[in-house]
Amino acid sequence: MIRPIIAYGSPVLREATQQISRDTPGLAQLIADMWHTLDNAGGVGLAAPQVNVPVRLFLVDNRLEDAPLRQAFLNPLIIMRSAAVSTDEEGCLSIPGLTAMVTRPETITIRYEDASFQEHTRTFSGMDARIIQHEYDHIEGRLYTDLLSPLSRTLLKHKLRAVSKGRFRPGYPMQFPLRS
Repeated sequence: MIRPIIAYGSPVLREATQQISRDTPGLAQLIADMWHTLDNAGGVGLAAPQVNVPVRLFLVDNRLEDAPLRQAFLNPLIIMRSAAVSTDEEGCLSIPGLTAMVTRPETITIRYEDASFQEHTRTFSGMDARIIQHEYDHIEGRLYTDLLSPLSRTLLKHKLRAVSKGRFRPGYPMQFPLRS
């Protein structure tokens, strides 16, 4: 089932997320729904808070690399970030129509469980590392806009407000914050 993606301004995108276990109700269905949602939206990553579920789970689907990465990350923890950084353009399914240049560590090491709850520790570099860090930020209650300079955030404020009010409609289902 394709779930609506939660838009910028929704509180769930800033909430602390909970660890998950084999006993988490509906986990297999959540992961399947998230893959359908990500594929439908044409993104490269999706975190559970973006489908209104505040748990420590995200998906990465980076087919742009020579060795494509399509992986679910459960209960992840980044345990190393390189001092070397790179800057590249990022966007977000929760903030459609908006991109910005974001600086992140070039290489990370992450400990996580896969969908079968097998534990892994892997090092990623380049675009894979960037996507993982972006999705990891979601489960930490952060957005890529938090990494921008105050001036850049100020310049984007009008566009961010338009997204939160549903004035921009992408080609995939979205849920916008309740208007007061």
